[in-house]
Amino acid sequence: MKLIIIDCKAWERHCSDFANFIHRIEQLIGNPPETEEWLDNEAVCRRLGISKRTLQSYRDTGKIPFSIIGHKCYYKESDVTELLNTGNE
Repeated sequence: MKLIIIDCKAWERHCSDFANFIHRIEQLIGNPPETEEWLDNEAVCRRLGISKRTLQSYRDTGKIPFSIIGHKCYYKESDVTELLNTGNE
């Protein structure tokens, strides 16, 4: 076993620095960013009132952004809402 002796003021400074570090970490993790809902093909087609083929055309032309996870397409709800609001169907 190794024994280390440090000055009391140095120890208090170290504890204070560590407490400040913990506080900063808690601030970062304490307020996680809001997560957005992702929709699959079927949900997007229902919401937009379009066929799967039309949705494919939207993807091909870049009309709607999407992500592929495990061979399945997903769309941010905000992107679908924006497409609805702009009337670009």
